Amino acid sequence: MQNLQLATADANGQLVLDVLPAVLVILVFSALVGKLFVIMGQPRVLGEMIAGILLGPTLLGRVAPDVMESLFSVEVKPVLYVLSTIGLTLFMFLVGVGLDHHKAPKGYQGTAVYLAVSSILPAIAAGFGVGLVFYDNLSPEGVSPTMFALFVGGALSVTAFPMLARMLFDNGLERTSLGVLALLAAAVDDAVAWCLLAFLLAFHNGGALDKSMRTVLLTAAFALFVLTVGRSLLGKLGEQVERSGMLTSGQFCILLVAVLGAGLATEQIGVHAVFGGFLVGLAMPRGAVIRRALRERLLDTVQILLVPIFFAFSGLNTQIDGFTDPATLLPLVALILAAFVGKYAGCIAVMKARGFSWREGSAMGSLMNARGLMILVFINVGFAQGVISQKAFSLLVLVGLVTTASALPLCKLSLGGRFPSADNDDQNGAVSASVDSRSSMGGARAPK
Repeated sequence: MQNLQLATADANGQLVLDVLPAVLVILVFSALVGKLFVIMGQPRVLGEMIAGILLGPTLLGRVAPDVMESLFSVEVKPVLYVLSTIGLTLFMFLVGVGLDHHKAPKGYQGTAVYLAVSSILPAIAAGFGVGLVFYDNLSPEGVSPTMFALFVGGALSVTAFPMLARMLFDNGLERTSLGVLALLAAAVDDAVAWCLLAFLLAFHNGGALDKSMRTVLLTAAFALFVLTVGRSLLGKLGEQVERSGMLTSGQFCILLVAVLGAGLATEQIGVHAVFGGFLVGLAMPRGAVIRRALRERLLDTVQILLVPIFFAFSGLNTQIDGFTDPATLLPLVALILAAFVGKYAGCIAVMKARGFSWREGSAMGSLMNARGLMILVFINVGFAQGVISQKAFSLLVLVGLVTTASALPLCKLSLGGRFPSADNDDQNGAVSASVDSRSSMGGARAPK
């Protein structure tokens, strides 16, 4: 017994010695590359995404394969996966907490919903078509053409709400007409995307129709429970926090248990833990004290420690090479075109129908093309569940990088080379139109 305890202690100690260097390398390298991208005028998270890819077989695995194998050994990878799953569950909880559509000015909600739907459906349709065309080349064995194509379409329909919010804030766009509409539309887009992901995984993991429907019904029942009973219980906790003006350690522990418990429940159902975290975030009260406390206690830990670990784990599954090979280049070009066209076509159509200019429609399409972290979450879940192959995963990572990196430059170009501000929204002509109450699509005129 004593020898067994010593062996266990030695194994645990060795695991610590194996995992900590990997985590330290991830944190330092992500911080450096993220800072470089900020200097270049790009979002920090984009640099962190690329840092994760560079730590994988794309760069480190080529120039120093022994170092990569030593840092990210078969013993380390499962630990990184667990840490990244916890991080993503907490991150999606914060995303759900951040969806604050009910405070939008009158008339914006309707336009935002139309924008979200118009950017989701064409992207799904375009991605579905590309998925069917390249099914034989990109799909893993055992996945039906319909399931694979729908998943590709779903991945292309995603917009990164948290990243978009940060991008708009950093450029002073969050209070402009364009910025408000983009944030609301991205919030709706995210909610729909995660529901679609849960639905697809339910059918994929369920196998037979009866098992698939069981998973779908369990998911719907759990979501209903969280958004009704859970919302009521969390609301009472929120009232206590607002009255006292602080979130106690005990209350914070309750919230963490609720988030991770919901993640465990959805994982058991078969739709991944991130969906549970997102549901609890949606059910959270919107009081100022509790939201501020959650940001202060969770945001930095999640974004600085856990999300970079997720990026690194994604990078280990990303192999970027063979671009001269038509079997790789053609689907990549097709996916990028489908991603751009799917978002642009719908956004421009709705913006014009609602009384905005072509420039504003193009700017909106550019912003909604920022997929960032959200597409990585989407495809990582799909890859872990065996819905997409390693090759399809790598190509979709590239799509996320290209569309995210081009979002702000294309938006600025669409608006004539300068961003509007909330104060001169009318004067500079960049965002001059508002929601027209006489539009055939209905809705009230948005105030200036």
